[in-house]
Amino acid sequence: MRSASKMRFLEFQGNGTPLLMIHGLGCASSFEYPHVALAPALRGRRIFLIDLLGFGYSDCPDDFGYSVEDHALQIYRFVEEQGFDEVDIFGHSMGGSIAIEAADLLGSKIKHLILSEANLDSGGGEASRLIAAYEETDYINGGHLKTFNEAHADGATDWAATMRAASALAVHRGARSLVDGASPDWRSRFVRHPARKTFIFGEHSLPDPDTERLSSEGILVPVVPNAGHSMGLENPHGLAEAIAEGLSDPAQH
Repeated sequence: MRSASKMRFLEFQGNGTPLLMIHGLGCASSFEYPHVALAPALRGRRIFLIDLLGFGYSDCPDDFGYSVEDHALQIYRFVEEQGFDEVDIFGHSMGGSIAIEAADLLGSKIKHLILSEANLDSGGGEASRLIAAYEETDYINGGHLKTFNEAHADGATDWAATMRAASALAVHRGARSLVDGASPDWRSRFVRHPARKTFIFGEHSLPDPDTERLSSEGILVPVVPNAGHSMGLENPHGLAEAIAEGLSDPAQH
């Protein structure tokens, strides 16, 4: 469904192919990635930090579907409306699934497709499964408040802060979409896309069987030191270096 609501973004002006950065469930690129965009490894590039509908500074329409596919279509329309001939996309967690869907829509316009700990398979992660277990109305009427209060109590204060600003409807439908997955699945679509591909892990998220599995498919798999899933906040310079590695010439690896 097309929404007339505004999807907002922060633009860092610079050179080269535009890099779009897409956040995960309950997060906001405007909060999570400014220090990444300004890190030495990426400074000087043209970068767009996108807040998906329902998150961050973007509008929260009630008539939007908030599935991975719905968000991807918004990214596609953004690229088309900007008139970009080519783009690079970075997507984290749920944003990685959205990046894969958007890359399918944009085809050869995508030069580099860079994901960090993205959802490649159905079933979701621990947080999305807990959220999706609620009925939609129950989550909106109390589950969302309970979720970010528990996150804050557990020390996940950054995620709790962005969750507080997020639409409960957007969070629940996003989580449901991750649990349901897609057909064809995101993993196979990622592997077969013609762009140069990178999949980033945080050191604290390892070991993970996908380090070897994705490497065997010819996908670059850098690791951000001293960071886990929230690597954009835990080690923004390290994430910037991993993204820059994914954007570099293959001969430099």
